[in-house]
Amino acid sequence: MKRLAELKGKGNDYVLIVLAVLLVTFGMAMLSSASSHLSQAKTGDTLYYVKHQFMYGVLPGIVLFLALSRIYYKRYEKFALLGMAGSILLLVLTLTPLGIIANGATRWIQIGSLTFQPSEPLKILFIIYLAAWLSSARRHDRHTRGGFIAFLFILGIIIFLLLKQPATSTAILISIIAGIMYFVSGSRWSHLFITACLIGAGLAIAVLISPYRMTRIQAFIYPEQNAQTSGYQASQGRIAIGAGGLLGVGYGQSTTKIRSLPEPLGDSIFAVIGEELGFAGSMLLLGLFLALIVRIFLIAHDTRDQFGHLLLMGFGSLIAIQTFVNISAIIGLLPSTGIALPFVSYGSSSLIVFMGIIGIINNISKHSD
Repeated sequence: MKRLAELKGKGNDYVLIVLAVLLVTFGMAMLSSASSHLSQAKTGDTLYYVKHQFMYGVLPGIVLFLALSRIYYKRYEKFALLGMAGSILLLVLTLTPLGIIANGATRWIQIGSLTFQPSEPLKILFIIYLAAWLSSARRHDRHTRGGFIAFLFILGIIIFLLLKQPATSTAILISIIAGIMYFVSGSRWSHLFITACLIGAGLAIAVLISPYRMTRIQAFIYPEQNAQTSGYQASQGRIAIGAGGLLGVGYGQSTTKIRSLPEPLGDSIFAVIGEELGFAGSMLLLGLFLALIVRIFLIAHDTRDQFGHLLLMGFGSLIAIQTFVNISAIIGLLPSTGIALPFVSYGSSSLIVFMGIIGIINNISKHSD
C-alpha cells in the first residue's frame, strides 16, 4: 500500500499547470499576430504558422505533458545514461548528411519526414542525466578530483558538439545550468571557479576563431555602427519595443514585423509583444514567467529527494535563464543569441520539450513533501 501511494502521489499542481497554459495561450495569440502577414505572403493562409504550431507543437506537447505527469519521476534515474547517450548521438548526426543546413548552421536533422533540433531534447535529457549522476548512492565521490574531471569531460563533449553546429548560445546555456546543478549538489567553490574559468576560456577561443561570433560581439559593443548590418535585428527589436510605449499600438497593428523586424515569429517575438501590447503587456508576460519560475523553485524547496530537487533546480534554471537571455538580446543587454522564448516563440521542438518539462515537474510536485 505504501508503494502504491508513493507511485500515485498527491493531486496535480494546478497552479503550475494554469501558469503553463496561460503562457502557451499567450504565445499562440502572439504567434497569430506576428505571423499573419508572413503566412499570407508565403502560403495564402494567415493562420498557417499557428496551425502548424498547434498540430506539431501544442498537441504533441499535451500528450507528452499528460504522459510525463503520470510516470513516477524516480524511474528516469534508470534510463538517464541511455538518454544522455542518445542525445549525444543525435548531436553527432547533425554533422552527417542527415543534418540540415540553414542560415549557415546545421542545428536540425531530418529522418524521413521528421525534422527537429537535437539541442532541444538535449536540454531535458542532460538535466535528467546530471541529476541522476549527482544524486547517486556515491554522490560524495562526484565532488572529488576524479568526479570533477568526469563532470568536465561529459560537459566538454556536449559543448564541443554544440559549437560544431554552431549553437554557441545553447552551449553557454547548458554550461550555466550544469554549473548551477553541480554547485547545488554540494560542490566545492574551487571546482565551480575552475569550471567557470574553463568555460569562459573555451568560449573566448571559440569567438576569436569564428568570424560570425566575433561579428555578433562587435555588434553588441558598437550597436550604432552596426545598426544596419550585424546589429540590425537587435536595433529593430529596440525600435519596435520603443514604438509600443506604455499600452502598445494595438494587437495585430505592429508595422516593424512587416517592414523590418527579422525573425518576428521566433527570436524576436518579444519585440512584437512590446510594440503591440506595450510595457503593460510585456510586464504581464514577464509576470507569468516569474510566477512559473518561483512556483518551480518553491516545489524544489519542498522536495527532500535529491534527484527530484536537482531536476527542479535544473528545469527552473533552464526556463529562467533562457527567458532572460532571449529578452535581454532583444533589448540590447546581451548580444544576439538565436535562443527562443520558452512557450512563446515559434518552434514545435522547443514547445514540446518545455511542455514535457512541466509534466515532469507536475509529477515531482505530486510526490513533494
